[in-house]
Amino acid sequence: MGVVQYIAKRVGLYFAVLFIGLTITFFLPRFMPANPIDGYIGELQSRASGSLTSEAIAELRDNLEQLYGLKGDLFTQYVSFLNRVVLHFDFGPSFAFYPEPVSNIILNALPWTLTLLLTTTVLGWALGNMVGLVAGYFHTRKLATLLEIVGIMIYPIPYYILAVSLIILFAYIIPIFPLSPTFPVGDISLSKIWLIVYNSLLPAMALILAGFGWNILSMKALAVATTEEAYVTYARLKGTSHWTRMVRYVFRNAMLPQVTALALSIGTVFNGALLTEILFSFPGVGLIMRTAASGGDYNVLYGAITVSIVAVATAGLVIDLIYPLLDPRIRHK
Repeated sequence: MGVVQYIAKRVGLYFAVLFIGLTITFFLPRFMPANPIDGYIGELQSRASGSLTSEAIAELRDNLEQLYGLKGDLFTQYVSFLNRVVLHFDFGPSFAFYPEPVSNIILNALPWTLTLLLTTTVLGWALGNMVGLVAGYFHTRKLATLLEIVGIMIYPIPYYILAVSLIILFAYIIPIFPLSPTFPVGDISLSKIWLIVYNSLLPAMALILAGFGWNILSMKALAVATTEEAYVTYARLKGTSHWTRMVRYVFRNAMLPQVTALALSIGTVFNGALLTEILFSFPGVGLIMRTAASGGDYNVLYGAITVSIVAVATAGLVIDLIYPLLDPRIRHK
């Protein structure tokens, strides 16, 4: 397979994933029994003490259906949805924060989620693989056994238990971090950057530890198997140093499955966003999704889920395009 064919196939799969994801995002809420327009009108009726006439309600319903893209049959709504979302990144206004556009709400929250989750995912992957590489290459030594025990102890702990344990330990028993973090708004300054970093350290620690154990165990297993390969033995007989064999021979070959695991981890960062941002009161997309779900703000849910789909698919595409640079077997197929 040539380079152009490889890239074309991956890009084609990328757009197919986006199309399927956006289609499911559009149709799934419409199969739900609840109608957001009915809920919104009912809330207005209660505020107006039932004084709205049937004509006013009918006119209000017509305007709301037009405003929120619910006018016409299902196919018309679907075409309008794809046109607004794909071409204009327009999800309409928010129900809860009307008339604030959903795109503005998401764009304000997205940098918080991406900065925290991408940074911690990559750090957890890098640290875990470094520790696992050392443990696997020197697997006959006692230190390697100790490092493996660390991975075995951390890996089975559910994330929510790990996160709550860290909150109790470092925000209550040893109050290094605040129980209720405060994230500044407005223009960025050095003092605000330090406050953001300080309040982000505890959720970052939880996310790094969550992936740390698995990365240690998986890399150790791969490194042990790779160390026994003939080309590593040949390099040892040539007199190469431990460092050269560990980095150039073992790590370069053992890291390939780990790169795939990293792509899958990046693909699930938005899954971790919801729980992390609720537990640590972090102002990202996950917290917005939770608020939107509890308040019936379907447009915000549409926007957040769509952005998640695009981010996950894009991460997978980037890894697919980078992978041939790491694995010469793919380049020479």
